[in-house]
Amino acid sequence: MLNQQQQSRYDRQVAGWLLLCAAVIFGMITLGGVTRLTGSGLSMVEWKPLMGVIPPIGEEAWQETFDKYKQYPEYHKVNRGMDLDGFKSIFMYEYLHRVLGRVIGVLFFVPMVFFAVKGRVRAGMMPKLWILFALGGLQGLLGWYMVKSGLVDNPRVSQYRLTAHLGLAVAIYAYMLWVAFDLLFPGKPGKHPRAGFSRVLVGLIYLMILSGGLVAGTRAGFAYSTWPLMGTSFIPAGLYAMEPAWLAMFEDITTVQFNHRMFAYLLFVLVHLFVWLSWRNGLGSRGKLAMVLLLAALWLQVVLGIGTLLLHVPVWLAAAHQAGAVLLLSATLFSSHYLVKQAS
Repeated sequence: MLNQQQQSRYDRQVAGWLLLCAAVIFGMITLGGVTRLTGSGLSMVEWKPLMGVIPPIGEEAWQETFDKYKQYPEYHKVNRGMDLDGFKSIFMYEYLHRVLGRVIGVLFFVPMVFFAVKGRVRAGMMPKLWILFALGGLQGLLGWYMVKSGLVDNPRVSQYRLTAHLGLAVAIYAYMLWVAFDLLFPGKPGKHPRAGFSRVLVGLIYLMILSGGLVAGTRAGFAYSTWPLMGTSFIPAGLYAMEPAWLAMFEDITTVQFNHRMFAYLLFVLVHLFVWLSWRNGLGSRGKLAMVLLLAALWLQVVLGIGTLLLHVPVWLAAAHQAGAVLLLSATLFSSHYLVKQAS
């Protein structure tokens, strides 16, 4: 039977491992954005869960891999005339993305087994860890399901599958953070008056990230490179012009970008309101730090978002904008956990 001091030490070890895994997943999400932005996601036309970790070795192997790529529509409709060196460039982004996914699997599974065998996992925690592992496996399958949607006549992945793939990655990351916070900050009985507001905010920011997935999948970010106006007006012509109108929310680039902007404005107001109300109701030192970090993440994301639009979606800035969204979610989770657990 572990005493409280030993259990706290083991909890910190498990939490440290989970935070490391979450950091690598954060990198995975960012690399996924770069892979999409560079048009590299369809360069690997086969899914080999085990042998796929070995890249082509030698010019003959590279040429064979390139010849397979040439059999698919993206080469003929987008990259016709690409040479082998150009193919190697896009291939490596997708290859690194897939290999990092496998690394995350090993980085999670091996320590999980070690901690379980050594009896260092707190009672009731193992089911949560198994859920995270199962979701990670599902994420790999969903990634290939997404890629398959682009290996057809239209060489672009489905925005629905892309958004689902992004959404599951972010959900795994968020749940992992929350479990780590539970171990690091056990908390006290009772909740802060703004605990409910914090949970709503977490949900809304998650939906905002899904909205960003639709923007990426439809390439709606390229439609209007002006701000605060969209073209010559705040409300552009042609909103919800599709039949049926609700489908425009997911497929019409003007509507998709407009909705993403409106969602951002709403969250900008709600986050400031949330911080103000939480501060008025009283916060401990960690709570105050959480609110400061939340505001900093929000303003950083605003600057990144506007810059991405005005500079017409450069790869480095668009990838930073996607990473900024995950940082904002992280700060919101940190704030919410404090308020829900009422830890000082």
